[in-house]
Amino acid sequence: MLKTSLLFFLTALAEIIGCFLPWLWLKKGASVLLLIPAALSLTLFVWLLTLHPAASGRVYAAYGGVYVMTALLWLRFVDGVRLSHYDWLGAAVAFSGMLIIVAGWNK
Repeated sequence: MLKTSLLFFLTALAEIIGCFLPWLWLKKGASVLLLIPAALSLTLFVWLLTLHPAASGRVYAAYGGVYVMTALLWLRFVDGVRLSHYDWLGAAVAFSGMLIIVAGWNK
């Protein structure tokens, strides 16, 4: 379970970075060269999703729970936005959903 959770967090970071870099280019006037590491990051994201042993639909469903938590952590620590109790509660619920789905993978 720990290995799967860590892999999902790494996957979410790859996806968020792959989307954040083009956002910097389009919205903040950053260099167009950021599209190169963005493409590499999104390629890494897709590859990481293939490392899970479950059917793709289950992987995507479980990944969504970790993505919610990771995106909120990004919002807090990269964007500097203070999270509300509702944000933290929602992240906990989403992460719990991932744990439930992954617990049933080998059943």
